[in-house]
Amino acid sequence: MKKISIRNITISGFLIALNIVLSRFITIPGIINFGGFPIIFAGIVLGPVIGGIVGAVGDIVSFIIKPTGSFMPHFVLTSALTGIIPGILMNIPKADVHKFSFWRIFLCIFVGQVTTSVLMVPYFRNILFGHPLSITMTKAAIKQAVNIPVYSILIKVLAESLTKAGVIEK
Repeated sequence: MKKISIRNITISGFLIALNIVLSRFITIPGIINFGGFPIIFAGIVLGPVIGGIVGAVGDIVSFIIKPTGSFMPHFVLTSALTGIIPGILMNIPKADVHKFSFWRIFLCIFVGQVTTSVLMVPYFRNILFGHPLSITMTKAAIKQAVNIPVYSILIKVLAESLTKAGVIEK
């Protein structure tokens, strides 16, 4: 197993903090939420294991800081998968982050967000709270129609910039 560097641990801590702030404190409810961005960024740039850790830890700490009801581990799973799925897809086949095309990044985020945000979260909300599945899935799909292209552009630009600056290892 590949060891996680001190640099990646530090970046992961920053991304967890960013996830907490973006998901709990800087949101426009019902319109847009950028809390998933740091998780996806971690998965794509640092790998699926770190992406999963950032998602799970960020979700748990967010709940501890600002609870929004009962704790449901279902949503920790979806947060972890938000980083794991794009991270796995980016590593097939193995390539340098700074060489990834916009469309590859877009596809990886698309598959991950459709799986977690559009399918899993509405399903869990339905079985746990009785929220209508078709309505929550439709709302999630509309949000992701905005988030996925925005996340793709931001990750492409940030990954290239941070690689050139030497912050992210090639």
